Amino acid sequence: MHTSNEETMRSLIKATKALSDETRLRILNLLLERECCVCEVMQALDISQSSASRNLGALYDAGFLKLRKQGLWSFYSLDTDGMEEYCLRLIDTVRKTLEGNKIAEADRERLKKVERVGPGYAERVCAEKLAG
Repeated sequence: MHTSNEETMRSLIKATKALSDETRLRILNLLLERECCVCEVMQALDISQSSASRNLGALYDAGFLKLRKQGLWSFYSLDTDGMEEYCLRLIDTVRKTLEGNKIAEADRERLKKVERVGPGYAERVCAEKLAG
């Protein structure tokens, strides 16, 4: 599909704005490893459900992610097949830049230990934090 120069410029601006946030870069770092649901992103980054969803939505809207629904679950992954060439280059730059980054490495290690949990996870986490 051919897009106009103006559309391309708007899309590039949207993509670079999406990458101008630490949480979204950390989420991309996780998705470079594997497909994730919102609860896995929450656990790996120790962020709220609303923050995980909002940031995944921004990356999705910018054209970096695809969404796969399975029952009640929503899984996000990099949309390498549908992504514009400049987005692929930006993703590659993010990957290379995060190599050796201590925060990114710790996030990937936590991702290995996360559990896929069902509805109500966010409420349980909040209750535990209030009780603890």
